[in-house]
Amino acid sequence: MSDAGTSAPEFITLDEAAAMTAGTRVTFIPGIPAMYAEALKNICHVKGVPLVRALHPMMGVDKATGEDRQARLYELTSQTSIPTMFHDEERPRNVWIEQLALAERIGAPGTPKLIPDDFEQRVEVFGLCAVVLGEDGLVWNMRIMADSPLAQKYGYSEAASAAAPGKVAEALKVIDRRLAAQQQNGSPYLVGDAVTAADVYWATMSMSVLPPSAEIMPLTQQNKGMMKYFAMNGQHPIIAEALTERIGEHQRYILTTYCETPAVLGGDPL
Repeated sequence: MSDAGTSAPEFITLDEAAAMTAGTRVTFIPGIPAMYAEALKNICHVKGVPLVRALHPMMGVDKATGEDRQARLYELTSQTSIPTMFHDEERPRNVWIEQLALAERIGAPGTPKLIPDDFEQRVEVFGLCAVVLGEDGLVWNMRIMADSPLAQKYGYSEAASAAAPGKVAEALKVIDRRLAAQQQNGSPYLVGDAVTAADVYWATMSMSVLPPSAEIMPLTQQNKGMMKYFAMNGQHPIIAEALTERIGEHQRYILTTYCETPAVLGGDPL
């Protein structure tokens, strides 16, 4: 837990981040809790990995130059999604499973083991993460519930959008059943009796249908529209029906116990 919610973090440029030869650098958009970037920040927080924040270029064309604003990012990483993770002089990581593996490897001694040593539990952790983070998972379908440039990137179509709320609800039901079974075993966690990556990723990503209070996720000029959209997602009847009190309790417990709360975003606080 952090008490730095009102502090203004510094951001370096993408080129500065790429040129550094030591330390861990992650790209963010000031004031906006981009879900995968926010989740990686929380993973690194749990692992005690200090981060240098770099500016992630926005989508679209620069009006002044006419150039693609993400061209340099693509040149460096062969993709444009947020976040990019640089560490020392190693290759950049852009996929959540590789970012998690890196954070686990470079984490501080004595921090929680987010990837279990037990392979049976590892299967459970990565399976749950895939349901939330993977293609056609919860976040993927949340992004295509309404048409937008980002939705188009994720394969928006009228048919896919119509099916998306049901898939989001199915993911929520998987999580809720898991939490209910774990409660019977006396555990507040999704897998086993200790926090894992599944808890941290889920608690963060669940904000996209269940936005937490401002004490956990402060509002900014940049994210107020996003948080309103997330709240609307959770009001869709089929999704609202799947959002149990148990899911909300788990979200609050993980975020306030293990993650950076209140979240430090930069941007312009409200």
